[in-house]
Amino acid sequence: MISEQFFNHQLLDIVFESANYGTVIVDRNGKIQYMSNQYCEFLEVNREDVIGEYVANLIENTRMHLVVQTGQSEMADLQFLRGSFVIANRIPIIENKEIIGAIGTILFRDLHDWKEMNNNIKELLARNNLYHPEDEPTSGINYTIHDLKGNSNAIIELKERIKRVAEGDISILVRGESGTGKEIIAQSIHQLSSRSQKPFVSVNCGAIPEPLIESELFGYEEGAFTGAKKGGKIGKFQLADGGTLFLDEIGDMPQRMQVKMLRVLQEGEVEPVGSLQSQKVDVRIVAATNRPLERMIENREFREDLFYRINAVQLMVPPLRDRTEDIPILVQHFLEKITSRIGKRVQCVQEDVLALFQRYNWPGNIRELENILNASVHLSSDSLIEMTDLPDYLTKETRGIQKKTLKEIVEETEKKAIERALKNCQYDRNKAAMMLGIGNSTIYEKIKKYQLIE
Repeated sequence: MISEQFFNHQLLDIVFESANYGTVIVDRNGKIQYMSNQYCEFLEVNREDVIGEYVANLIENTRMHLVVQTGQSEMADLQFLRGSFVIANRIPIIENKEIIGAIGTILFRDLHDWKEMNNNIKELLARNNLYHPEDEPTSGINYTIHDLKGNSNAIIELKERIKRVAEGDISILVRGESGTGKEIIAQSIHQLSSRSQKPFVSVNCGAIPEPLIESELFGYEEGAFTGAKKGGKIGKFQLADGGTLFLDEIGDMPQRMQVKMLRVLQEGEVEPVGSLQSQKVDVRIVAATNRPLERMIENREFREDLFYRINAVQLMVPPLRDRTEDIPILVQHFLEKITSRIGKRVQCVQEDVLALFQRYNWPGNIRELENILNASVHLSSDSLIEMTDLPDYLTKETRGIQKKTLKEIVEETEKKAIERALKNCQYDRNKAAMMLGIGNSTIYEKIKKYQLIE
C-alpha cells in the first residue's frame, strides 16, 4: 500500500495545481487516491466523490488500471475523453521494485487552450483521413471542416471562425445561398465541439408539412392524434439531446411554430404533442437560411425575438461566383469523389472548360458544380472533360462568351483573379502577389496591362 503521507492532498495540490496538468493518482488496484482540482473541473466532478472510485469507471478510455498491471509507462498518448482529444501521460509508481500505483496527467494550459488544441487535433486527423465521422454511428455526421474546400481568403477566414465558435455552446446562424455548403459547416461545428460524440440531428424546416412539424420536432404521445404510432414517437429535439440540432431553412418555419420554438430555446424543455409534462433537453442549435430574415421581421413573417435567440453568432458563406479561385480545387475534389464512386478514369477538365467554369455565374453554387461534373463524367469518353461533355444548358447559356479566343478567356480570368486578390488585400500589391503565388514585378506588370489601379 502507498502510505497515507504520500497522499497528503494539500502537498500534492501545491505541486500539481501550479503545473499545467490535470493529474490523477491511483493505487495498485486502480482506485483513485488523488485527483487535482483542474482535472475535477475538466471532468465536472467533486473530488470528495471520486476518491476510492475505480479509475476505469470514472475516466473513459483510461489505461491507468492497465499501467499498474504492466508497469510500463505510456507517454504522449492520444486519449479521447468527454468528446474530445487530450494528450495523456501515464507513469507507474515503483517502490522497492514493486508497483504500488500510477500517476497520470493530461496536458492543457487552461480550458480554452485545451479546446483549441483539441480542434487542431481533430482537423489534423480529418485532413490525413485518420478521423472518419461516418464510422461513429451515433454522431450522424458525414463531413468535417476538411470537406470545406478552398484556399480563397473568404474560405480561410470562414474556417478560422468555425474553429473559434465551435468550442462554445453558443447558438449559430449560418447564412448563404442555396448550395453553398451550409450543412458541411453545421457538421464541422458539431465535429469540432465537445458534443461530437453525441448525436447530430438535421431538420429541414421547409420540407415538413406544417401540420406535422410540431410532432416531428417535439414528438408525440400514444393516442395524441388519429394515426399516431403505438407507443408514441420521440422528436428531433429528444434525439439530439446532448448533441447538436441543425435547423436548416429556418426562415421557412411556420409562424405558429416559431412561438413554440422560442419557448423551447428559452426554457430548455419540450412538450410532446398529447403530453401533460415537459421534458428537459440539452441541445446546441445551429440554424441556417438563405432568406432575408431582417426583411421578414419587418414584414412580420419571422419573429424578432427568435431571430436574436438563434443569431448569437453569424457565419456568412460566400457564393461560388465570389470565390472562383477555388473552382480548380473544387473540380479536382469532385472528380476524385465521383470517379472513385463509379470507377471511371476521368482525371481533369480541359482549359477552356475550366475557363468557362470561372466565368459562369453559378446560381446553384457548389451543388450545381458537383451536379455538372457528375453528368460530365458520365458523358465523357476520354480521361478529361471537354466542352462537348457539358450539359446543354451550360453551353447554351455561355454560347455568346464562347466566341472569344482561348487567350482572351485566359486573360479575362487572370484579370478577375488579380482584381479579387487586390480587393481582398486592401490593394496592397505585394500581399496580393504573395496570395496569387507570383512575383512582385509580375503583379505590377499585370496591373499596368489591365489598368486595374489608377
